[in-house]
Amino acid sequence: MAGERQARLADRIRVILAERLEKGLRDPRLGFVTLTDCRVSGDLQHASVFYTVLGTEEERIASGEALTSATGMLRSEVGRQLSTRLVPTLEFIPDALPENADHISALLRQAQERDAEVAKLASSASHAGDADPYRADDEQD
Repeated sequence: MAGERQARLADRIRVILAERLEKGLRDPRLGFVTLTDCRVSGDLQHASVFYTVLGTEEERIASGEALTSATGMLRSEVGRQLSTRLVPTLEFIPDALPENADHISALLRQAQERDAEVAKLASSASHAGDADPYRADDEQD
């Protein structure tokens, strides 16, 4: 039961924050931010909000600083829209999802190239050793 409540609360917090960020903050450092996930602790006192930023590394850092500086205002917004006795603290964590996806794509591309090399070598390969003397000539390749 508690896990279901945690999930509902986390989803509601993510929606509230996404709507607030869509309206915009008055911080020029904030770039194109996407909230990817929200996790609430078992006692519902702490929410970890994962985000990604489309842009350069400098824009990612600046957007993280903007979110950190707006944490109090965003927590107030969450408190206004939630009907809970206590409002969880917010922690914004940059999500490593894009970097992990790029790394996995590179590994898959590398594996595909190696498979192509092996297939090329296998197409021109022949069996090792002498022909089987006990096989009929029409059975041998």
